[in-house]
Amino acid sequence: MSSTTLFAGRPWSSGFFLSHPALPGFGLSFGFSVFYLSLVILLPLSALLVYVSDMTWAQYWQAISDPRVVASYRVTLSSALLSTVVASLIGLLIAWVVTRYEFPGRRLVDALVDLPFALPTSVAGLTLATLLAPGGWLGQWLAPLGWQVAYAYPGIVIAMIFTSLPFVVRVVQPVLADLGADYEEAARTLGANRLATLFRVVFPVLAPAMLTGASQAFVRSLGEFGAVIMIAGNMPFETEVASLMIFIRLQEFNYGAAAAIASVILLASLAFLFGLQYLQRRVFPWQGGR
Repeated sequence: MSSTTLFAGRPWSSGFFLSHPALPGFGLSFGFSVFYLSLVILLPLSALLVYVSDMTWAQYWQAISDPRVVASYRVTLSSALLSTVVASLIGLLIAWVVTRYEFPGRRLVDALVDLPFALPTSVAGLTLATLLAPGGWLGQWLAPLGWQVAYAYPGIVIAMIFTSLPFVVRVVQPVLADLGADYEEAARTLGANRLATLFRVVFPVLAPAMLTGASQAFVRSLGEFGAVIMIAGNMPFETEVASLMIFIRLQEFNYGAAAAIASVILLASLAFLFGLQYLQRRVFPWQGGR
């Protein structure tokens, strides 16, 4: 019996609900949700647009096309892409280990995944800089090899990996848990080897979750500030990110230029997210764009 037949004639079968809602009153719950989103998201974005609207097109273009700002776009985009690739691979591995195996300390490893969510990003950046500096616990072993991580481009990538890794793990982990090991055992029963099972059975199911987790990690890295500025060195044209340029313009009391740079990051993030939704609907239509 379909849900439409089951709930025919009831007010929640009119297209808004497929089953009886747990929360009473659609109008009240929907109104509160819209009010919260407007207060927390739409109003700050509106304030950003107000600052930008006061600028002429020439002023806006000058603010966003300054050579130092363009260099920060390049550093931000390249480091965000690289960190997303690394975080996706490591996140998949961690999610697989935590979900598929039982071992002493498993709950501790699972809890440590959420540490970047609870830890202030500036504290994370300061800790990473202390460890990876030339005189740090790890940096002292890398310096003789000529590898400079802290106060250089690699430090930006590591900071972004640290802050974005939980997004990949927490999106992929429940999909792996729901998948279980039955499909893998069935594939082995039919004669598939481990690589065939991995790439033809497991990965097609994980692909939508991986894409979602990677997109969240990428967007998170685009706007990362606290962890990056503590370890990047912040050298103009080399290790400055776009979020730092916004902060610099604010320190110069150039609020219009800061809003203009922020609008570029905002538009890039929105275009990426909407493009991802379109891609998911075309490539994974059974996911419903989620």
